[in-house]
Order: sequence, then structure tokens, then C-alpha cells
Amino acid sequence: MEIDILGCESFGARSLACAVKTGEKKILIDPGVALARLRYGLLPHPLEVAAALRIRKKILAEFKGTTDIVISHYHGDHMPMKAEDPYQLPVEALPPLKGVRFWCKGPGRISGLSARRREEFSRFLGYSLPASEGISSNGISFSAPVPHGTRDKGFGTVMMSRISEGDEVFVHSSDIQLLDREAVLEILAWKPTVVFASGPPLYLSHHVPEASKDAFENALLLAENVDTLILDHHLLRSLEGYRWLKELAGKVENTVLCAAEYMKKKPELLEAQRKILYEKLPVPPGWHEAYAKGEIGLDEYLL
Repeated sequence: MEIDILGCESFGARSLACAVKTGEKKILIDPGVALARLRYGLLPHPLEVAAALRIRKKILAEFKGTTDIVISHYHGDHMPMKAEDPYQLPVEALPPLKGVRFWCKGPGRISGLSARRREEFSRFLGYSLPASEGISSNGISFSAPVPHGTRDKGFGTVMMSRISEGDEVFVHSSDIQLLDREAVLEILAWKPTVVFASGPPLYLSHHVPEASKDAFENALLLAENVDTLILDHHLLRSLEGYRWLKELAGKVENTVLCAAEYMKKKPELLEAQRKILYEKLPVPPGWHEAYAKGEIGLDEYLL
């Protein structure tokens, strides 16, 4: 089994995209990327925009040879979008997808906005998207709907994925944020060797007070029972999240790391440092408007 993580906050932009190769299958999971429209009252720094563009290009390159595409839920950092802003992956950029099999979160227990995005993507493809929760087929399995964060807080649900080959079992748990014990127990019942998950949103601790303590207990349970635990996404939208990750890693013998470290890259927590980036590398007035209109490029920021 080959696991290639394509995008994550430790790569500089919001994403949880990965490609998994097993035998004759190449499974692309959550092919999307996005940026926080506002953080610290600031628009994305051009360095973040450049990071999102790099991730978008990596995702588009991975469509070649893909046999299966998984969409765990309908947020813009997890799926191609009918263009809502210039930082996401637009559906118009996708290559022909004839013969590719889709596995998708169904229409139940999602927001009205997510339902609209599901329908828009279906219209773009020209056929209905499946509801794949609870299905298993040839080494690929999907969970029933699990909470997007804390159960019963109205954040909707996501679909987790299990991919197996021989003794290797990879679980993409999507945006569970380690905030629901039942979802964590479901992952462990799958007996994974590698788990790729969103950690808790510590940057939203004033809204989600359970994000630190409860999630840490759930993360510790996973880390003690999984050979490799990759935590990223919501967790690494703050520098505090990286310290949290390292504290967890220090308590277990198994491997616990972020996506960039798993891919042997240096973490770049750009959203977490947006205010610092603006101070160190000021953004010219009108830059975002000019970029959106295609009047200015990213050459100086892509270096």
C-alpha cells in the first residue's frame, strides 16, 4: 500500500486530501483545498494562496490513473467546488472522469449548503452521486455517518473510509476532530495500522471547550493502538495545536506526527501565522482583488 498525502494545514492550506494505491486501485480521497477567508481579521496571505495553488496542482496531477474517488462530506476543503473563491479547486479544472467510481457521503444529516454542493457536483458529473455509508467492496469500506466534531452540536456528519491490502489497513477518518468517543472506537474496531485524522480545533476552544481535554484522551487511545497516527487539519490551524501534537507523541511508543512530517517535509503552519506573515511580508493594497481578476500572479510567493 502506498499513501501519498496531497494537502493539509501543515502544507500551508486547508485540506485533507490523499491518494492511496493498492494493487490495481488508486483511490483519491477528499480532493479539495481551501483557505480561511478571514483569520485575525485578515484575508489569506499570498504565501497561503501560493500553498493552496501547489496543493491544487498536486491533486489535479493525481487524477491521472485514479480508479476511485471518495468524498467524505461537502465542505470546500474536501471536494472540488463550483467556484466560490479563487483559492479552491474548481470543478471546471477537473479532467474527464469517465470510468472512475465515486464513493460519497449520502444526502442525510448534512446542512442545506452541503446538500446544494452535492447536487451541484452531481449535475457537473452528469449523474447522481451514490450514498456509500456502510458499504464494503473489494478492500474498501465506509462507516455509517459519524459526527463532524462534537455529537449533537449541529455540525453535521462525515463518512470515514477504510482501505486494506494484506496486513495493512489505512483509515481516513475525515473531520471527526477526535471529539466523539464512539467514532474513535469504530476506527479501532477496523484494526488500522495507519490513521489519517483531523485533530481538534484548539483555535476554536472558546466555542468548543472540549477540544483539548476530551480530544486528547481520544487521541491517546488511538495513538496507543495504531502503529502510525497522522493528525493534522483543524489541529494545525494554531501553533498551540502543534505543541499539543508533540505532547501526545511524547506519551506513546507508536508514531504520532503531522501530515508534512509523514511525507518527510517541514511543517508550514501558514494560517496559524497569518498575522505574523502580514507583519513580516506586507501585502500590497488591492492585492486580493487583483489576484481574483487574474491581473496579478504568484511568482514571487511561489519561490
